Amino acid sequence: MTAFWTEPDFDDHEMVHVVRDRASGLMAIIAVHSSHLGPGAGGTRFWHYPNPKDGLRDALRLSRGMSYKNAMAGLPMGGGKAVILADENRTKTPELLAAFGDAVEALGGRYVTAEDVGISEADMVAVSQRTTHVSGLPVSGQGSAGGDPGPFTSYGIYLGIKAAVAHRLGTDSLDGVHVAVQGTGSVGGGVARLLAKDGARLTLADIHKDGVEALADELGAAVVAPDAILATKCDVFSPNALGAILNEDSIAQLDTRIVAGGANNQLARSAHGKVLFERGILYAPDYVINAGGIISVATEYLARREGRDATRDEVNALIEKIPGRLTQIWKKSDADSISPDVVADRMAQELIGRG
Repeated sequence: MTAFWTEPDFDDHEMVHVVRDRASGLMAIIAVHSSHLGPGAGGTRFWHYPNPKDGLRDALRLSRGMSYKNAMAGLPMGGGKAVILADENRTKTPELLAAFGDAVEALGGRYVTAEDVGISEADMVAVSQRTTHVSGLPVSGQGSAGGDPGPFTSYGIYLGIKAAVAHRLGTDSLDGVHVAVQGTGSVGGGVARLLAKDGARLTLADIHKDGVEALADELGAAVVAPDAILATKCDVFSPNALGAILNEDSIAQLDTRIVAGGANNQLARSAHGKVLFERGILYAPDYVINAGGIISVATEYLARREGRDATRDEVNALIEKIPGRLTQIWKKSDADSISPDVVADRMAQELIGRG
């Protein structure tokens, strides 16, 4: 894992910190891409990588994505991400979480952590026993924002899908609009429920068969196998599982007019945004549409530093700006014949001083 600066996803990152704690078994990577707007903020991913270099790639790509996401969300935060390299059994102990909290604390506030794949609200509570540079903690006050960022992420994605439908399909209604949802966990399931309330017709897919079938029964949705969802004929394809799913082969399978979902780093490589654009498929840049979660945890963290609680209304008001940002991106994309991901990247790079 040496010479990380030679990795294709290294983008002049300010810090790449490798953490090893023998006593607890912790092996982690903490990456800060940019602190131009504030401390690097982004969740911690707990995942087993058969090849540790894949974990490094995730840390580099995800931290850069957080720089762009936080900037485009108007937050005074930079971009950071942590990856805990889990063993094959995904062993997670109090000692491991304590060691990770100590590692975050040792950075003196340069990185602020929160939940991501494989990490729960309870895990963040454990980490918070060792560092104050943590968010996504439970709250008790009525109307207060905090805790699980998943519902806030789902809300932003739902609003983004509505904006995409209005821009590409020319309707403000989701009634009868067919959305194929890939991944029905915390975020994807929340998106599906919000879409169903608006009358959308849903096709769902997830590797967890029992969960997706139960959700389909609840919502009156169809279910297809995970390997069939990409080719499902629909108005909107909504990827809400892991990233890097859009490449030459998968884009060729798509039978949709819109791609709008919550997965991070959906484009396997930057060139794939152009492939979507040339196929006439409207793309919602992932770090813009899925910013609801980081808006929630960043607002919670900043409010706590000010000695107050953030409110749900405060957070939702920020999330409700997501459709306007997306529409601005799409209009410029249409006017300049440039793919939306490139437009968004250029906007974000200007905001973090790398234009």
